Amino acid sequence: MSEHRHRLEGVIRDIGPLAVAVSGGVDSMTLAVTAHRVLGRRARMLHAVSPAVPEDASARVRDYARREGWRLDVIDTGEFADANYRANPHDRCFYCKTNLYATMADAVDCVLVSGTNSDDLGDYRPGLRAAAEHGVRHPYVEAGMDKEAVRATARALALHDLAALPASPCLSSRVETGLAIEPKVLDAIHRAERLVQRALSPETVRCRVRREAVVIELDAESIRELDSSKTRALRQQIGTLLATAGVTHPVSFQTYRMGSAFLRPSNER
Repeated sequence: MSEHRHRLEGVIRDIGPLAVAVSGGVDSMTLAVTAHRVLGRRARMLHAVSPAVPEDASARVRDYARREGWRLDVIDTGEFADANYRANPHDRCFYCKTNLYATMADAVDCVLVSGTNSDDLGDYRPGLRAAAEHGVRHPYVEAGMDKEAVRATARALALHDLAALPASPCLSSRVETGLAIEPKVLDAIHRAERLVQRALSPETVRCRVRREAVVIELDAESIRELDSSKTRALRQQIGTLLATAGVTHPVSFQTYRMGSAFLRPSNER
């Protein structure tokens, strides 16, 4: 057993009965598998569904719950009823996580844990403030694990599908800061990304909705492979998809930049 996995299991045992906030990504999924294998029925899994959560993430959580025998509760945390969240300010994640953790805390009588890893601490993450306010613990951080250590742990547990998952933040992260978050727009964004995945099989794809444009961000290799006919066809198809949600901006393609639709407050840059 690797040192990282040994430390992680020790942290989980130290916490005791816990509930994992499971989003469907590699971090929280690997944590959930580990917690269940260490604690058995003393580990609960909570998965929040909302228009900002891709349906394939929810399907992955339910599939693993069946395979691993998790105690899974699927909940609606109600962030779309929060005007602060819907307004999409720079600290939107704070309002999202406040709703998430408050609802989860009401549903369980044990410690809440998240899949935050040590790499996340170096980024602007207002959701971590909400976690602190609700006493959420971060086992990966306590075990000194970064993203690569999480993926290595997934591979060691033979969770190869999880280890290979690309990063996929919530769909609201695709909407430029200050533009209202609308469920129908998030649905169109998700469908546009799936369309591009089927057409190009890119390593990374993000459909960014900006004030005056829709930008499809792809990894550099996929950008190089785009020819004029593919670009023209995809622009038309994506434009049609977004138009059903009331977004009629021109569509362009650019190289992926992490968080490029997200504007931080000036003192946080």
